[in-house]
Amino acid sequence: MAYKYFPQTEEDIREMLAKIGAGSLDDLYAEVPDEIRYKGEYRLPDAMSEVEVRQFIGKLAQNNKQLVCFAGAGIYDHYTPSAIPSLIARSEFLTSYTPYQAEISQGTLHYIFEYQSMMSELTGMEISNASMYDGTTATAEAVLMANASSKKSNRVLVSETLDPKTRSVVDTYAHYHGVELVTIPAQDGVTSRQALASLVDEAPVAGVVVQQPNRYGIIEDFTGMADLCHDHKALFIINSIATDLALLKTPGEWGADIAVGDGQSLGIPMTYGGPSVGYMCCTEKMMRKMPGRIVGKTTDHDGRRAFVLTLQAREQHIRRQKATSNICSNESLMALFVTIYMSLMGKEGLKEAAQLSYDAAHYLYDNLLKSDSFSPTFDQPFFNEFCIDYKGDVDQLLNRLEANGILGGIKIGDHTIMMAVTEKRTKEEVDLLISLCHEQ
Repeated sequence: MAYKYFPQTEEDIREMLAKIGAGSLDDLYAEVPDEIRYKGEYRLPDAMSEVEVRQFIGKLAQNNKQLVCFAGAGIYDHYTPSAIPSLIARSEFLTSYTPYQAEISQGTLHYIFEYQSMMSELTGMEISNASMYDGTTATAEAVLMANASSKKSNRVLVSETLDPKTRSVVDTYAHYHGVELVTIPAQDGVTSRQALASLVDEAPVAGVVVQQPNRYGIIEDFTGMADLCHDHKALFIINSIATDLALLKTPGEWGADIAVGDGQSLGIPMTYGGPSVGYMCCTEKMMRKMPGRIVGKTTDHDGRRAFVLTLQAREQHIRRQKATSNICSNESLMALFVTIYMSLMGKEGLKEAAQLSYDAAHYLYDNLLKSDSFSPTFDQPFFNEFCIDYKGDVDQLLNRLEANGILGGIKIGDHTIMMAVTEKRTKEEVDLLISLCHEQ
């Protein structure tokens, strides 16, 4: 073989070409214009020893600029207990995907069961599935659940305060499933109650989607919203950042039918935006419409504890055209990641991390406002993320912070910055950010 790592032999290639009526690889690519075909030699480096490869990669890594992160908008710099990478690197976990031959995958089923139990408790909901890809697609799947559950409407209301990244994914799902999305306007950074009441009155609605904390970091008051939705036969869907639920009122307490969101905040490193894990929890009434799998606990014929796939929508496999969703797998490894995280942190640890994040964010916000250069964007309560207006050049300020080793937030308007603080940020780091922001 010319290239020993290619899986096809020369004979394999000849057979495949003959099957499609091509005499050579050049014939296969005959449709590609000759002028854009590369004919030179590839610039591949010479072979290296292991030591040389490590040295080469190490030099490349030195070009990375490590910044102290005060940015959020859906991905947050939370602490990862050192035990987690070691545990999930075990071969029986790292190679696991999804339990097709379920009952022999007792280890995988066990930790999925624990994941479901913890997520149900964290969200205050009755049922959790075996994890989703991320918070954006979980929200889109919830919209499809609402649409499938409604017999009178394909109309779903989405708050303007939903994260734009999530909204774009929901838009894509809705477009190809015939769901009509209507935006609920925001007023002073929160979902307009008056607009919501008008929209549910003017035409039948399948579901209503809101976010907590919302895209601006604001903690919204959803009192009465579930009743309003249910009075109009609509499902109430809440998207939440998982770790914030350790202190905030849960979706279950708000009367939600479906709770969705991203679990990245449960100790998963930012890693340039992924991988993450989405969660989906719901009331028992909605269980049959939920995508993915549900793992349950039982006993075997000898009376020993055993874990089984309790429920999965048969339409996903047999009658795909009638399925609410065609998701058949789960983010198993990342579900294990957050399960270990929650086990190690415990209830009090989760609360403490959330409280530290909250306190540090308010300390930063209050001290920035001591300068005439800053003013509040909204007069609303927030958790660990907030928007603030800057009277100067926002780009210039963020560049100055970056030059001093700080990722100072995200520009979301001509004069508006959104900043996030987690339990990892020290007082010294926060004070440095404050002093740099106060410089003229």
